[in-house]
Amino acid sequence: MLIRRSTDILPSEITTESQYNSRRDWLKAAGAMGLIAGLPALSARDAQAQAGKLAGVKPNAAYGLPDGEKLNKFDELKNYCNFYEFGTDKTDPPANAKSLKTRPWTVAVEGEVLKPKVFDIDELFKLAPLEERIYRFRCVEAWSMVVPWVGFPLSALINAVQPKGNAKFVEFVTLADKAQMPGLRAGVLDWPYTEGLRMDEAMHPLTLLTLGAFGEALPNQNGAPIRMTIPWKYGFKGGKSIVKIRFVEKEPRTAWVKAGPSEYGFYSNVNPTVDHARWTQATERRLGEFGKRKSLMFNGYTDQVASMYTGMDLKKFF
Repeated sequence: MLIRRSTDILPSEITTESQYNSRRDWLKAAGAMGLIAGLPALSARDAQAQAGKLAGVKPNAAYGLPDGEKLNKFDELKNYCNFYEFGTDKTDPPANAKSLKTRPWTVAVEGEVLKPKVFDIDELFKLAPLEERIYRFRCVEAWSMVVPWVGFPLSALINAVQPKGNAKFVEFVTLADKAQMPGLRAGVLDWPYTEGLRMDEAMHPLTLLTLGAFGEALPNQNGAPIRMTIPWKYGFKGGKSIVKIRFVEKEPRTAWVKAGPSEYGFYSNVNPTVDHARWTQATERRLGEFGKRKSLMFNGYTDQVASMYTGMDLKKFF
């Protein structure tokens, strides 16, 4: 008899929240009509899939809850977010992202690498062990959250494709499909959305190739099925719904740098001493709290990342 372990469950086998709700409603109705009398009880695996949980995820103790912090709620992450492909208001993505189809999904890795490859999304889930990391998450509009992201270090993917010596930057290209993404019609940015990191930033152990949050696969509005999370940088650096990763020699022209070079720099490190052109970055509002708190340099990750910027003028290279 073939026994499937929980760690063998692929994301494509996980029931989405909407599917789960639909099935639950059907089961209630069917039960009332006596249609499911005598059916065997749901297996533990089916129950887990219906709950939308990611299996085999282990919390990484090195990235636990920061001192003096508390987790935000999953609903706060899902209901207040930026994803301009689905609209510019914070409540647009939850309303409009239901149209996003996350299966089938592939991510092409190309450019200056020895082993270019097109990965199926389920291959990426198997590339390295999934772990949960609790990170501060800071947006340039001066709001923040504390989120338990699920994923694995981007370095695992980088090592698998073996960049060449002239690969100095990594560029991330996201989906741009007008049939699924109504926000693209507004022309707010030069689509597709692109972002990038210097190679040492991409290889840093904090840089997370993110596939879930709160123990579940990423909701559509938060960048399903795959996004980046770089916790010492502003949230817009984390491209959502990635379809291509390119290794390049020259600094890529990212979406927000092209849109407003005087307001959005390539590095986009959280730096309270460098204000946005239209508001201060010295303070932030944590979702779910009243009032504001003082912003932390590098979003509180100074000890881990400051050495990468030694000798740089962080007001010039903002």
